Amino acid sequence: MAKARIAIVEDELIVAKHIASVLNEFEYECAGIAATGQEAIELARDAQPDLFLMDISIKGPVDGITVSRHIRDYFGIPVIFLTAFADDNTLEEAKQTEPFGFIVKPFGKRELYSAIEIALYRHQLESRLLRSERNLQDTLRSLDDAVISTDNWGYVTFMNVHAETLTGWKQEDALGHDISEIFRTRNGLSYEDVFDLLRQGPDQTSSEVRE
Repeated sequence: MAKARIAIVEDELIVAKHIASVLNEFEYECAGIAATGQEAIELARDAQPDLFLMDISIKGPVDGITVSRHIRDYFGIPVIFLTAFADDNTLEEAKQTEPFGFIVKPFGKRELYSAIEIALYRHQLESRLLRSERNLQDTLRSLDDAVISTDNWGYVTFMNVHAETLTGWKQEDALGHDISEIFRTRNGLSYEDVFDLLRQGPDQTSSEVRE
């Protein structure tokens, strides 16, 4: 199994090298060290590491939180924050970037190892789920039938092309709307009408919905 490649963003070189040595102890590969936000972005682009260990307070015009947001949005790489400042405002701002961990300095080797393992596992699960969702949507888009999906509250989350044609709604316009606003059969039956018919049985449903 390939070693996880982990990048370090830390403007104190001694601290960064110590973290790199700890990574080596646990058989991770250090994908590089950056001291500024710009270096971190270049490292994300060129090295494509599996994970970033990101100090919140770094050199340059942008802090680690801003850099983390960019790395998440453009490269999809998870981030664990490292910081000596864990005040409420910092924590609240950091949470907005959806980090995969938050470690307060000074920290122990096992604490770092646990945070890394949990972050890598969580990212693996989320990536697998995202691929499954994309495969499902590709399948639904290719069906010859009209397909509309909703969440548990009946708000539209997906429509394929045939559903767009049937309803007259584009998916981007329908997303987030109650399905009762979107769905209506050619003979005027609403979503609630069809739902009631479905509870009555397939014979009644097919006869009423038919043109």
